[in-house]
Amino acid sequence: MMKFAGLRKKFLAALTASALGAALTLGAPTAQAASGLDIIGSAIGIGIQASQLNAQIDQQVKRYNESEEGRQELYKAMRQKYGVSENYEYNAKMDRIMANLTRGVAAIDPTINDKPYLYFVSEQTSINAACTMGHVMMVNAGTFAKITNEDEIAAIVGHEMGHGQKDHPAKGNKKRLQRAVTTAIAGTAVGATIGGGALTSAITNVAITHSVAHGDKKMETEADLLGFDYMTHTNYNPGACAAIMQKFVELSIGAEQSKIMAFFNPSDHPDSGRRRDAYVKKLHEYSGKHVTAKDGVVSINGKTFTTVAAAHDMSSAERSYFVFGNLAAAYHNGHNKSAATVQNGTVMLGKQPIITPQAGDEDAYTLAERLNAIK
Repeated sequence: MMKFAGLRKKFLAALTASALGAALTLGAPTAQAASGLDIIGSAIGIGIQASQLNAQIDQQVKRYNESEEGRQELYKAMRQKYGVSENYEYNAKMDRIMANLTRGVAAIDPTINDKPYLYFVSEQTSINAACTMGHVMMVNAGTFAKITNEDEIAAIVGHEMGHGQKDHPAKGNKKRLQRAVTTAIAGTAVGATIGGGALTSAITNVAITHSVAHGDKKMETEADLLGFDYMTHTNYNPGACAAIMQKFVELSIGAEQSKIMAFFNPSDHPDSGRRRDAYVKKLHEYSGKHVTAKDGVVSINGKTFTTVAAAHDMSSAERSYFVFGNLAAAYHNGHNKSAATVQNGTVMLGKQPIITPQAGDEDAYTLAERLNAIK
């Protein structure tokens, strides 16, 4: 997600290139001092140009965001730019995630049925995902390669769908492009006129190139909270939202890993630790304020339930958020009214699985007994 200064340079470059088609013509400077009327006239002229350009920007953004023709054009452009992965496993998982989350979103926001997502797995090897204008969704192959837990990938995609449902990409692009136009015109000589066709082409190129720009931290926070709500309307573990942020915190320790994770901590995102803590708060509320977790320790009603061991490719803290999520779902859905039992090595609370102990965890029967004592 590009800072405004970079976007402005790109936009100005596009305008400069369009000059070859006579899109931008600058009036000759005058040696005479401008009178008060000249200055007022210039200001009015600049205002008219900005208004006309902003109208063109609005039209182009609306086309990409709302028309099927524009959506398909942007979808094609994104596939050409980033490449399309043919990995069967990644595509099958992507199809499954999108189907599950689409149902989850529809339970909250039925407008998704009017503009279903166009999505693909890109060839890019970094951990990354993006929702552009028009509900065009991309998840990098690197995300599937480096994050093996489907619930965590679903949490990433749910966040992006939060952007899409609130039209953040369209709003962000429109705002940034309009600011770039105002700055560009203010820097031109008096009497500058800007043509239509070549400028429209320039706007189109900028819109495609920077379609993943969402805007600001307020939008990112809104997308996080929406993504959590979408997850709670699926069979995915809502604790995966906090878990994936914990993974990002851990991955950002090394310089090389920090570069891999750059997408998740650009200037317009809150940092991963704060995002994790916000999800912990949401989970706590979702549980009816019965359950919480910190530093790998899961607590129920203010009493320690267990310290979760690290297992597979998850740290103790990351894995604890999955146990937290299961318990939160159990309390939210009323399964806490049932006794905790052990079924095939898994601690159950009613119909809700809580934890399948791994090496380093306490045994299932000890955990079930404690859960019955403190729930």
